[in-house]
Amino acid sequence: MQISARGDYAVRAALSLARAYPALMSAQAIAQDQEMPRKFLEAVLADLRRAGVVRAQRGAEGGYTLSQPPRDVMIGQILRAVDGPLAGVRGLRPEETQYTGAAENLPNLWVAVRAAVREVVDEVSLAELISGRMPAHVRKLTTRPDAWQPR
Repeated sequence: MQISARGDYAVRAALSLARAYPALMSAQAIAQDQEMPRKFLEAVLADLRRAGVVRAQRGAEGGYTLSQPPRDVMIGQILRAVDGPLAGVRGLRPEETQYTGAAENLPNLWVAVRAAVREVVDEVSLAELISGRMPAHVRKLTTRPDAWQPR
């Protein structure tokens, strides 16, 4: 799975907002906290606002905050807000793919890939990620001998 720069920035920005929750943070403060370009961050925050993940308050004391407590915001929700569906095959959702011949069962694999990704990103909240207390099945994945090795 490829995590886009937009997805990475969105999760990192949400983590900063989660740590500050319920206080507001300016885009500049988030950008400094996460060492990312403010202009790009502002576009990401706009996506998160449109998706209802964050809310913005205008004015001198304005800024951004999460729309829900950090325990209720899942990483998958953030990734979908900025990048769309988690798993796509040539612009289609896995269940929309159809093949013939030797590849006729390939949609089953694509659906399984999406399900595996969901088991991680849809079950880890911002609060769990900040605390380092992610669900046991996710922590277990990081302990596999080859988990940290590139392939």
